[in-house]
Order: sequence, then structure tokens, then C-alpha cells
Amino acid sequence: MIQWADICKSYLREAKWYFNGYTPTLEEYLNNAWISISAPVMPIHAYFFVTNPITNEALECLDKYHNIIRWSSMILRLADDLGTSSDELKRGDVPKSIQCYMHETGASEEDTREHIRFLISETWKKMNEDRVIESLFSKTFIGIAMNLARMAQCMYQHRDGHGIQDHETKDRVLSLLVEPIPLI
Repeated sequence: MIQWADICKSYLREAKWYFNGYTPTLEEYLNNAWISISAPVMPIHAYFFVTNPITNEALECLDKYHNIIRWSSMILRLADDLGTSSDELKRGDVPKSIQCYMHETGASEEDTREHIRFLISETWKKMNEDRVIESLFSKTFIGIAMNLARMAQCMYQHRDGHGIQDHETKDRVLSLLVEPIPLI
């Protein structure tokens, strides 16, 4: 499996962009960023926990990043960018999809955010198409990939409450993990 090496290469590419002051096109950015978010590793690792028997054909598909992995990773990346990009730039991170698209097209931030939401919608359509076709993967594994994308949209729909702490996120975590559930 070469996924970890791919992640390191994508980090290096982003570091080069950052230190050279380069803003990639949206296409360049997305071709790298769906890997640099580290999302492909999650369903690929989960595959080995939920699959028996493991086939050589499926392993080859994992190595080549089957579409179901690519689409769920892309949704995670785009949702993350919508929720965190301006804050990450302030901390010295590389331009995200929003800045890349604005730089490339001259679009306003509002129009760009709408375009990114459109890309998420189109990626969901592709993922749903792949979900219903015959696959080497089990329904359980496909569900894991789908849930990765669902989790991303849920987590970032009201900005990133993890990287930028706010009371709403703190209240949600306390409610989930600390406060008792009434038994009535």
C-alpha cells in the first residue's frame, strides 16, 4: 500500500507551493488536496477490519484509489475548506480551494463558496452512482466511505469548531460525552 507515501508527497507539494508563494489552479489544488487531507487512509484501513476474504482485485483497486474513496475524500476536503480556509490562512497555511478559485477566476468569495458547494453536490452524485453499481467492495465498506463524506459535511457545516474553539462546539462535546442522558 502506497497511501502513506502519497500523503507525504502531497504534503511536500503543498509546502513547495507555500514557500514559493504559488497559488495553484483549482484543478491542481484538488488533484493534490483530496490526498493531503489524509482521508483516503481512513476507509482503506477500515477495509481490512470489515472485509473477509480480502481479494487481490480489491487490493489493486485500493492501491489505485477506487472512485468511492476518491469521492468521499474530495467531499471531506471541500467541506473542510468551506469551514476552515480563512482561519487556516491566518495561521500560515497554503491557499485552499476557495482562494485558488478566487485567484484563478476573479470570483467573489460568496460566488466561490457557492461554486464549492456545487462541486460537493456533483461529487455526491458521482459517489451515489458508484454506490449502486456492481463493486468488488462490500456494502459495509462502501457505507464506511459514504459515512466519511457524511461526517465531513456534518462536522464542517457550521465552520470548524475543532480548530477554532467556540461555545457551540464545546456545548455539543459536553452534551455528548460528559452530561448524563435523562432516563425518562
